[in-house]
Amino acid sequence: MAKKEDYYSVLGVDRNAGQDELKRAYRKMAMKYHPDRNPGNPEAEEKFKTVNEAFEVLSDPQKRQIYDNYGAEGLNGAASGGFHGGFGGFEDIFSSVFGDMFGGSFGGAGAGSRRRPQRGNDLKEEISVTLEEAYDGIEKEVSYNRVDTCETCHGTGAQEGSGRKTCPTCKGSGVVQFSQGFFSMRQSCPDCGGQGSIVEKPCRDCHGTGRQRSKAKFTVKIPAGVREGVVLRVPNGGDIGTNDGGYGDLYIQTHVKKHKIFQRDGDDLLLEIPLTFPQAALGAAVKIQNIKKEEIKVIIPEGSQHGKIISVEGEGMPVLGKAGKKGDMRVIINLEVPKKLTSRQKKLIEELGQAFEEEGQKKTIFEKIFG
Repeated sequence: MAKKEDYYSVLGVDRNAGQDELKRAYRKMAMKYHPDRNPGNPEAEEKFKTVNEAFEVLSDPQKRQIYDNYGAEGLNGAASGGFHGGFGGFEDIFSSVFGDMFGGSFGGAGAGSRRRPQRGNDLKEEISVTLEEAYDGIEKEVSYNRVDTCETCHGTGAQEGSGRKTCPTCKGSGVVQFSQGFFSMRQSCPDCGGQGSIVEKPCRDCHGTGRQRSKAKFTVKIPAGVREGVVLRVPNGGDIGTNDGGYGDLYIQTHVKKHKIFQRDGDDLLLEIPLTFPQAALGAAVKIQNIKKEEIKVIIPEGSQHGKIISVEGEGMPVLGKAGKKGDMRVIINLEVPKKLTSRQKKLIEELGQAFEEEGQKKTIFEKIFG
């Protein structure tokens, strides 16, 4: 599939162009490539369609934000990341584009109807917590940017003391009609966006949209036992919608930082402890600390081998969603061989080796493997 031409380039405007600039550019390009002015020119006809497509997207604040964030693919739901409703869906695009052309015969909000309420975009943010924070659960503040009601005009889109008036272009119908070859086509009015009315004096801050990007803060409750990649939902934390459509949701993806001592395996915690040969051979009671830095005793059985795992029940991570239940701590024996020995230590080890030999316990590695 050929890559779509950038919509801003199609209309010849910058990416920060306001609604008025978009409308002027659209009128200019639509007049230039209109089929009536270019009879029998398929290139001009195709360009005319592209111009209309670009304006249909960029004149809608919600679709424009999707396009800015995810490109043309985002309008087909490809950039939704699996989150419901917030990144726009096929149904809305289908109804908007084809409904404009055929007067709503596809069951959508076609030309001539007022735009229905549209829920705001869902947003996604990420947050990092330590393993200790994941163990206890914690509340964290998330700061991010979202589209919200314009603070200057309070969502009206108009300057103070100004109101709305009937759109002079469509005479209040919300629709403009034009001919393209053998077809008579209708689409939403480019001046009022299908509303049938326009603000008399657009707000300088939001350019008449009634919405603007602003900073937001939410306190998110991270539950005890949260794992890497778990996604938490904050209702109404997303962008505000249009026509009283309400807010989208905010989705928080959690990341759990690596710990310098413990490793995590599901709900279990892994801990390597060093042991000397006498401790492993004779058995021992060693003291260690759990993740809460509480002292616990672990019994090492006689004859424990390097790599042996001893489970300590209930000393792991809380099980997410199951109050009072925890995983285990798995203590892994790491048998340490001293790199430097005193003369006395060497003598004692030599005597031990001789004792093994005398008792028939000494075998070479080859003898153990090959018998």
